[in-house]
Amino acid sequence: MPVLSALHGASSTVLSNLFVKLPTPTAIPGLPQQIIIVTGSNTGLGLETSRHLLRLGLGKLIMAVRNLDKGHEAKKELLASTGRDEASVEVWHLDMDRYNSVTQFAALASQLPRLDGVLANAGIMTTQFSVSEGHEKTLTVNVISTLLLCLLLMPKMRESRKQTGWPCRFVIPNSALHYLAPLGELDDGPDHPIIARLDDQDKADMGGRYPLSKLLVLYAVRELADRAKASGKGLFILNSPNPSYCVSNLARETQGSVGVKTAEKLIARTTEEGSRTLYHGLFAGEESNGQYLTNCHVQDPACHVTNQWGQRVQKKFFEELLATLEQIQPGISANV
Repeated sequence: MPVLSALHGASSTVLSNLFVKLPTPTAIPGLPQQIIIVTGSNTGLGLETSRHLLRLGLGKLIMAVRNLDKGHEAKKELLASTGRDEASVEVWHLDMDRYNSVTQFAALASQLPRLDGVLANAGIMTTQFSVSEGHEKTLTVNVISTLLLCLLLMPKMRESRKQTGWPCRFVIPNSALHYLAPLGELDDGPDHPIIARLDDQDKADMGGRYPLSKLLVLYAVRELADRAKASGKGLFILNSPNPSYCVSNLARETQGSVGVKTAEKLIARTTEEGSRTLYHGLFAGEESNGQYLTNCHVQDPACHVTNQWGQRVQKKFFEELLATLEQIQPGISANV
């Protein structure tokens, strides 16, 4: 990783958390008619974003969760805290670690009367190498399944916009840790496939895998937004907000350490504060399309996203990702 980029990422996080007050979410016109999906919505940032949505009058929340029992418990808690009625929330099963679960969920969501937003919040952070669906698990959950869900829902998102006039937002949370991603894993030579390299346990840098997954998400978001816009098939908005370092259960492997507990007390945002950035992403304007967001506004990402090297890697990675998605769901690239 470039040293200056890493220093910028770390310093901007500290300064943001200590000195930036995020805007409190407010209702938007038409919210009572909208339907929004939040994945990983039974805990952490997903739960708090869901609470904002319900509190402010969202018509229908689809809680997409891996564990239905936990999802229904979270639904009860949300309804009790917001005073909403039972019909305002539905709990659906979605396991981002299983491609067939993603495709089944997308097929069901495509039958909704409208789709106004998707917060693809579900993700993992681990330093342990394991394989799921033929790929390293972080790559499967944080990148491949997330973009699989996006491409599967693109026809519905475009259809909904034509019907309602409201461009659907597809929001994938990001992190300033993308500034610290290990770039050595992204050899951009023509004979060095990126995904195959990341799936090699002997070469995998798992200490940097979560930051790298967020960098790959940025590449995918930027490339997909450009290609979807150029296709002329219809508008939807794809963005990637950074909630910054905040209290959550994402880093379960290190939560009990003294260092993590101390850092949380000193500089971490509360989960509710972090969720404000995700709420903003769900209603951000067209200027956010294909963009990285910080503190509820568009911000340039790391230089290894925007420079010539980053542009080469972005296109190469997206082509590999699209080929991977074609293997999972033949014909899906036509949705772009």
